[in-house]
Amino acid sequence: MAPHHLPFYLAPGSGTDPLMVVMGVFLVGTVLWVGTLYWKLHSLPERMAHKSQKLQFELVAVLGLISLFTHMHIFWVAGLLLALVDLPDFGTPLRSIAGSVEKIADATPVEAEVASDRGGTAPPPTDKPGPTREKEHSHV
Repeated sequence: MAPHHLPFYLAPGSGTDPLMVVMGVFLVGTVLWVGTLYWKLHSLPERMAHKSQKLQFELVAVLGLISLFTHMHIFWVAGLLLALVDLPDFGTPLRSIAGSVEKIADATPVEAEVASDRGGTAPPPTDKPGPTREKEHSHV
């Protein structure tokens, strides 16, 4: 038979199969594309939590790594849910309270300032009545 009658998908006598080369390049490209898509999907919770607090971002990142190494998808789902939920900011008000308490603790009382102005003698105590306790009556 003459070679011009053979279909195009059959390899010529030279040994190079162009269809196999094209499919090999397509296969390598598809594997790289699917791998990139997998990595983007896997890092989705981390990218979502990147805008949130540092602690939340670190927790989501750790859950993502655990799911990557253990192949247990529940960790990835937990990281995704944690990235979707905004945790309340307890740190800022607590730091403000701690700063205010430090200012109060470092402040010197007015009586001590007056004593230091007089040369170290404290002012005489005032005889202000304190809270009086009512006598308890027993009803026997």
